[in-house]
Amino acid sequence: MSAQALITSMDKLVSLHKSLHELAVKKTDIIKKGDMESLDQMMKDEQKYVAAIGKMEQARAQITQGLVADKSEPTLSDCLQVVSEEHKLLLSEKKEKLLEIVNELQERNKLNQQLVYHSLQFVNMSLSLVNPQAAAQNMNYVHPQAAKQSQSSGMFNSKV
Repeated sequence: MSAQALITSMDKLVSLHKSLHELAVKKTDIIKKGDMESLDQMMKDEQKYVAAIGKMEQARAQITQGLVADKSEPTLSDCLQVVSEEHKLLLSEKKEKLLEIVNELQERNKLNQQLVYHSLQFVNMSLSLVNPQAAAQNMNYVHPQAAKQSQSSGMFNSKV
């Protein structure tokens, strides 16, 4: 395998991750608006990108295996040791871009997770305001057998 093929696969990985990051930014706005239909569609689109990234990562792994045949699972750092200086610079640049966009994507996903969590807290609080008795009944733990016994015992015992 050639170093140029590895550079091409890294370019594609960077491009796919950038697109996934753009979707994550759009998802933040959708979460803020509370548009569930758009959020559902956005998550389906994200799954397509995740699948494409997985396939591209497999291709990259095969290319690195071809470049560094003496290791069972060679890394990009292993490939940098066997390619020419020109390719080494390009691959290092692609690696840095990919790390940068992956870090940005992780930060955005953390933000989106926090937004969803806070939205769920708001929904739960709103439900407890609408129906406070249901919230109060669920406050204490009751063993399932004890719950059955308390429900079956009443003032009238039908077995008598």
